[in-house]
Amino acid sequence: MSQFIHLILKYKNILAYIIFGVCTTLVNIVSYWVCCEMIGIPNIPAVIIAWILAVSFAFFTNKLWVFESKSLRKSILFYELVTFYTCRLMTGVIDVVVMYLAVDLLSLNAVAWKAIANLLIILTNFIASKYFIFIHKNKG
Repeated sequence: MSQFIHLILKYKNILAYIIFGVCTTLVNIVSYWVCCEMIGIPNIPAVIIAWILAVSFAFFTNKLWVFESKSLRKSILFYELVTFYTCRLMTGVIDVVVMYLAVDLLSLNAVAWKAIANLLIILTNFIASKYFIFIHKNKG
C-alpha cells in the first residue's frame, strides 16, 4: 500500500493534470457543442468561444492544483498569465486548423475531431506548463 501511495505522490502533478485535462477537454467539447448545436454558432467562432472558456478554466486549475503555483505577486501572476495564454493561443491555432481541415474541408465528424485535437493539445500544454509557465511555484 505504501508503494502505491508513493507512486501517487511521485506523479501527483501528472495525475492532477490528467484529471483537470479531462475536465478542460469536457469544458471545451461541451462548450463547442452548445455553441454549434444549441445556439447555432458557426464552426470556427464556436471553436474560439470553446477555446476561451477551456483555457480560462485550465489556467486556474493548473496554477492552483496541478503545478501548485500559489503566488499572487503581480510580476509572477502576470508572467504566468501571459505565458499560459500565449502557449494556449499557439495550441489554439492548432485546434482551429485541425477543425477547419476536418470539419469544413473534409466534412468529418466535428465532435470526434474536437476530441482528437484536444488529445494532441493536452500533451503540448503539459510540457509548456511544467517547463516554461508555472516554474515559480510559491515564490513571493
